[in-house]
Amino acid sequence: MAKKQKYYVVWQGKRPGIYTSWDECNAQIKGVKDARYKAFTSRDEAEEAFNSNYKAYVGKGQKKGSLTAEELSRIGNPNYHSISVDAASSGNPGKMEYRGVDTKTGKQFFKQGPFPEGTNNIGEFLAIVHGLAFLKKKKSDRILYSDSRTAISWVRRKKCNTKLEERPENKELFELIRRAVNWLQKNDYDTPIVKWETKAWGEIPADFGRK
Repeated sequence: MAKKQKYYVVWQGKRPGIYTSWDECNAQIKGVKDARYKAFTSRDEAEEAFNSNYKAYVGKGQKKGSLTAEELSRIGNPNYHSISVDAASSGNPGKMEYRGVDTKTGKQFFKQGPFPEGTNNIGEFLAIVHGLAFLKKKKSDRILYSDSRTAISWVRRKKCNTKLEERPENKELFELIRRAVNWLQKNDYDTPIVKWETKAWGEIPADFGRK
């Protein structure tokens, strides 16, 4: 899935303007103490914002959880020698699927589902394990990105800590869970599992785009 185009408005920075990539935006705000900037999903919105007072969009009006220029600079850019994994669930539980893609190009490496009566956390867990097995089989030194702290913790504990009960409708899914746990218990891996910084980088490239 192609990544959605974003437009970055810089009101206060080295060179105020509208930029079409985070790298270009970051170059204008990096090291600027009182930088004012924000990402928009359309050119029209960005132009309207740029021609308005930034206080309507950032500062006191800034959404909770947004990052400062200093925080963005500290986080830096993603490592594109990586794969990204994500899951989507229509309901909780509901139809669930997951996939893994090349972080830079969005090329899909694997996809599973949809499975009935699944949860997003289960999908995120399975996606990480699938990604680890995929990279080990390829003897790849890529890292793996996931945006789910819960799933990352489950993988590190080698346990899918879901409260979902197994039923006939989700028997196939629970078989996959058992296989994933078994793989974790019997295999060592060197792949770093890294949290995707959504607040800094936007949605993870494997996102299904249903938000």
